[in-house]
Amino acid sequence: MTSLFAAALIGLAASAAGPAPHAQTKPVLIVLTSHGQKGDTGQPTGFYLGEVTHPLAVFDAAGIPVEFASIQGGEPPVDGVELDDATNARYWNDPKFREAIRHTQRLEQVDASRYAAVFYAGGHGAVWDFPDSPAVRRVTREIYESGQVVAAVCHGPAALVNVTLSDGRYLVAGKKVSAFTDDEERAVKLDQVVPFLLATTLSQRGALHQPAPDWTAKVVVDGRLVTGQNPQSATGVAEAVRDLLRAPAAK
Repeated sequence: MTSLFAAALIGLAASAAGPAPHAQTKPVLIVLTSHGQKGDTGQPTGFYLGEVTHPLAVFDAAGIPVEFASIQGGEPPVDGVELDDATNARYWNDPKFREAIRHTQRLEQVDASRYAAVFYAGGHGAVWDFPDSPAVRRVTREIYESGQVVAAVCHGPAALVNVTLSDGRYLVAGKKVSAFTDDEERAVKLDQVVPFLLATTLSQRGALHQPAPDWTAKVVVDGRLVTGQNPQSATGVAEAVRDLLRAPAAK
């Protein structure tokens, strides 16, 4: 299945709810981890469902099309399938959404010029396969340098730690960011399992990390870079992306 067909499936979900298409016609690319295990623990991981469904609800309501990619393509592993969350349940039980997720495009095959924004969803798997992915670095740099929006939430900012711009500087250098904090990593007892502590590593790259208390929403917008701290921040990150896409002159 092509990414365009996957996007059409998501578009059907949006049109069923009734939002008119927005003047913004380029889609947002949501990128998912393909990594399915937490280090050597044997514990499963993947992308965190709520960090996809809640942003998707924002984009659908705004009439902004969405496409999916993952590091390896195909069906990525999923974590946090919490169906007592109404938004999770709505999408998880939607065959069109499930079909789109089963057929993500491989990120290395993505033409970045087709997108208005890239959105890196979290889930612990992201800290294993986002940072060293040449495709992540290329797509992020090309989208950012073309004047478009780069966004990430929770562990999704792992995508940003090794991205350099054409002048050799780290994309995050000197920029305000939010990401899953070291304290939150310790709270879930994975600080000795993950390959690096995300907030610390972003700071080492020159980012100005702005933490909030554990498990509270925190969204930071620095120009066209939008980041959020944790699952509680997923909706807010998507809303900030939506607002940037609605006001291109503010980029």
